[in-house]
Amino acid sequence: MGIIPTEMQQAVHITCLCLILVAFCKVHGETQKPCEELKCSYHGPAIHFPFRIKDRHPDHCGYPGFVVSCNDRKETVLELPTIPVKLSVESINYERQKMYLYDPDNCLVAKLIEIRNMSFSPFYVIDTQNITLFNCSSLVMQHEGLDPNPNYPVAAPCLRSPGHQVYAVDSAGHVEALQSCTKMYNVFSVPYYFQGEQAALFRWSKPNCTECDAEGKKCRLKTSDTNNEIECVLDLRKANMSAFLGSFVLILLVIAAYRVYSHDKNEKENRLKIERFLEEYRALKPSRYSYADIKGITDQFKDKLGEGAYGTVYKGKLSSELFVAVKVLDSSKGDGEDFINEVGAMGHIHHVNVVRLVGFCADGFRRALVYEFLPNGSLQDFISSADSKYCFLGWDKLQDIALGVAQGIEYLHQGCDQRILHFDIKPHNVLLDYNFIPKLSDFGLAKLCSKDESIVSMTTARGTMGYIAPEVFSRNFGKVSYKSDVYSFGMLLLEMIRGKTNIGATTENTNQDYYPEAVYNLLDEGEDPRIHFGEEGDDEIPTKLAIVGLWCIQWNPVDRPSMNAVVQMLEGGEKLTKPPNPFASTGSTRSFATGPSRNLNLELETIVELE
Repeated sequence: MGIIPTEMQQAVHITCLCLILVAFCKVHGETQKPCEELKCSYHGPAIHFPFRIKDRHPDHCGYPGFVVSCNDRKETVLELPTIPVKLSVESINYERQKMYLYDPDNCLVAKLIEIRNMSFSPFYVIDTQNITLFNCSSLVMQHEGLDPNPNYPVAAPCLRSPGHQVYAVDSAGHVEALQSCTKMYNVFSVPYYFQGEQAALFRWSKPNCTECDAEGKKCRLKTSDTNNEIECVLDLRKANMSAFLGSFVLILLVIAAYRVYSHDKNEKENRLKIERFLEEYRALKPSRYSYADIKGITDQFKDKLGEGAYGTVYKGKLSSELFVAVKVLDSSKGDGEDFINEVGAMGHIHHVNVVRLVGFCADGFRRALVYEFLPNGSLQDFISSADSKYCFLGWDKLQDIALGVAQGIEYLHQGCDQRILHFDIKPHNVLLDYNFIPKLSDFGLAKLCSKDESIVSMTTARGTMGYIAPEVFSRNFGKVSYKSDVYSFGMLLLEMIRGKTNIGATTENTNQDYYPEAVYNLLDEGEDPRIHFGEEGDDEIPTKLAIVGLWCIQWNPVDRPSMNAVVQMLEGGEKLTKPPNPFASTGSTRSFATGPSRNLNLELETIVELE
């Protein structure tokens, strides 16, 4: 006997899986049998959730207060809580959540009078009426040829006494037929009853299973909930037959589809492998353009997006669907180091939270960088001020952006062949794509260092005022390392919850309170760190961002967490430990994590930056 072909093996496996699925559905349906639909009699109403039959359904099969029982006459009797009155159920409309009740003893009026107060019942009535009771010693009424109507007297035999009959009539109706009777008293807000059918309509609003019914699903109590909440589940009674038929149809379709596409499987896999290689190659190796190409891409520098200290950014187009941002560098500034840093650093990067360098131009003295186009601009546009033309993104989105930026920095520090230190992390350099996914940009000040080392030597300070770590200015605060990027990220977080330009970035604000210290004081006093937005709601996210930011701006670099730890703090749902006061002199290092303390007092060796 030969080996079974691969196609047949696949078909056998699929068939076995489908049969297992069908068997599971059948067994699972049997486990639900104790909550199946039941009746007290063949012609009686079907009873299922939210109702249950006492002593025949388990308690979890019904909603509290929706209990019925079967009497000796096989009638379905509703048992109202705290009310010693029992009415029989004529019919139940589960879709419209209403039911009709009647009195098997033919004394509906008297029982409706007793249950006027339904405050402890899950049922209610919409239509009520005021009735008047009359005591009559004798009464002759002509029924023939008259239709039942609310104004006609209705006997209440359970209220009569020997020789006297009690009748009820709508208080607003005509009582001429009862002129020889004695008025007893008025009864207000009696549930409306249909005299011809001797039935009353009752409704319920909770639980609301109409959506489940509309979707063809089954409504039931949540098994692990104590608050009587409901959930929608697949009605396996209806699904079992479909599962049997659908499984076999699925088997046939899968086998047919597999045979249709199997003949060119190898060819498609080869083409996909080539496409993946070309995509990775394009991402890892930016294209080189001439200056003439740059002018064509930007349509002669027609659409200007912005201007910075080292160049102007224009919108360009590589194709009808692919837009780019072209940064034309100012040849009169710098010695080309920014250009080398940008291309050298970004040529090694491929990460969702780092802007992609599509290409570059080095044509004589003309230099340009071509990036992917990010339509939503920079993060600074959305946190600049409360009266900005840009809307507030909301704290959930800001937290996602903060996490994305942290993951991008973590990738630069740990994910590349060489460690990349950005040295200019700020809201202006965080760009947002169509879905507001953040991407780090502007690597003109970046430095490369060996991945197994931590500290870089620098001759001059670099970065943007307000975001530069203190050790970049003075070695008295420590040595320059990847922890300098951590400090800048902390200032970015604090600015996100503040929403204005960093106070330390300008000289005009030198007389104002130092904002990070103000945030720490607010947290220390247990107050909401939000200042710039008037949005009401939970302060959990801004508080988390503030705590993480304050951990990141500790003056001593070894007191700051790594970006890996920062990502964990932003992703975690546990309550974070409040950081030490970064503005007070401390002689010991404290742990920044919520878990066991870590030894952060590690002396780091100075290394030489790579050119």
